[in-house]
Amino acid sequence: MHEGLAQVLKITDLFQVSGWQHKLPWMPFGDGVEIHRLYGDGKSGPTAALLRFQPGGRVPLHEHVGYEHILVLSGSQVDENTRADAGMLIINPPGTSHSILSESGCIVLAIYEKPVRFLDGPPPGHPPA
Repeated sequence: MHEGLAQVLKITDLFQVSGWQHKLPWMPFGDGVEIHRLYGDGKSGPTAALLRFQPGGRVPLHEHVGYEHILVLSGSQVDENTRADAGMLIINPPGTSHSILSESGCIVLAIYEKPVRFLDGPPPGHPPA
């Protein structure tokens, strides 16, 4: 999708995304991580996207400039603060930082009001800040 929505976006069976994930056009995002943007470009302003972690997929250390909401739809992920399994909602407030690992793979819905700031440079495939 492009920076903004031209029409209302409806996604049914979101918690069953692992069954229809192959229908989405995924783009590289990081080390073993792909992204499907729902809106926003990841460079400025709010963004919503699905992130698909392969087993061992990682997102490097980054700081949140605005609020980020993560809803784990399938699988699990861990960071310096917690383990998040399917069904868990995580809200990272501005000023927090972490890196993410999914040992067995997962799909998450990520909604953030401002792009994150990667502390060691952006991962491959991610637009620079």
